[in-house]
Amino acid sequence: MEAPHEVAGQFPLLDFISALTSAWDDQKRFHFERFVADPAATAPAAGDHEFTVETTEGIEVQVPVGTSILDALAGAGVPVLNSCREGICGTCETTVVSGEIDHRDSLLSEEEREAGETMMICVSRCKGLRMILDL
Repeated sequence: MEAPHEVAGQFPLLDFISALTSAWDDQKRFHFERFVADPAATAPAAGDHEFTVETTEGIEVQVPVGTSILDALAGAGVPVLNSCREGICGTCETTVVSGEIDHRDSLLSEEEREAGETMMICVSRCKGLRMILDL
């Protein structure tokens, strides 16, 4: 198998390349790195709701609409490594023990999103009312 193709740039270019190559059999060989976050990732979306995040240490934190999981945890004194706060760097990638993820990052592949094992807590949210994170 050939090495993956690294494709980097801003959304219009990467969206074009993704659409152009979507029918190719070797689509998995492409890795896209976006220079900026998807504007929709950091903005509240219709249907957003408050939910509870529990850590494996037993700390429960309410995450209101308009507040990221990262910010809610930090406000409760739970330290989490972070950097971009836009879902493009992967520093805050966190393992999800339970709960349905609303992925809003620009980093994880479709396969990684479908697996539902990790999320970028700086932008992604919970689709349900509760989730448990490995923190």
